[in-house]
Amino acid sequence: MDNFLKNGERIEDLGLNNLRIIQNPDYFCFGMDAVLLSWFVSRRLKGSPHIIDLGTGTGIIPLLLYGKTKAASITGLEIQEPLVEMARRSMALNGLSAQIRIIAGDIKEPGNEILPNTYDVVVSNPPYMRAQAGLKNNCETKTISRHEILCSIEDILIFSKRMLKDRGRLFLVHRPERLGDIISLMRLYKIEVKHLQFVYPSIKKEANLVLIEGRKSGKPGLKTDAPLIVYQEKGEYTQEIYDIYGMTKPK
Repeated sequence: MDNFLKNGERIEDLGLNNLRIIQNPDYFCFGMDAVLLSWFVSRRLKGSPHIIDLGTGTGIIPLLLYGKTKAASITGLEIQEPLVEMARRSMALNGLSAQIRIIAGDIKEPGNEILPNTYDVVVSNPPYMRAQAGLKNNCETKTISRHEILCSIEDILIFSKRMLKDRGRLFLVHRPERLGDIISLMRLYKIEVKHLQFVYPSIKKEANLVLIEGRKSGKPGLKTDAPLIVYQEKGEYTQEIYDIYGMTKPK
């Protein structure tokens, strides 16, 4: 295993079909939002779709979707070269370099490897914060992952309109305070919101995440799923979160 690792890196077991991922705390490590998005996507997919994950980072969403679905192909697109290299090593670690392609590229100019009207599903866990909002991190990689410096919601929607097949689906996780802008832009680019699910830290707090499904050229008609609560009153995960992670609740 040491052959796959560089200084400061570690291997994390994903608890799903023996899948593992290389992580480095100096970069942006995956969090619960990526896990919840993968769960939200996988329970809605049928057949063997062709999937692309935008801003794949270290490849967490492609790995989770591979473990949860029968996808015909999964592609991860990432602009930051250190993360591309790390993600490719994670695919090699799992013996999945042929099944999951990690491509270095910009969603605004994705290159010849990504063709229009090709994908059944676009997935993205994008930067949540506007370029000028909030405190920037001293680490450039973390700043790019959190702020809309190289990738905005509109960039994702322009890409999705072009690359999705007709009736293809877009899945996002984002902050509820950005939802109005997101829905407005989705309609502008002919992607209709079909499902929303709000995620609450606890039953007494406001939602801090929203999971979104849209359909290219879809008809109007929005459904909201039951709210997802992360923690019980005593600070333990709810049973649904244990189930999503595939963990056994401690007795």
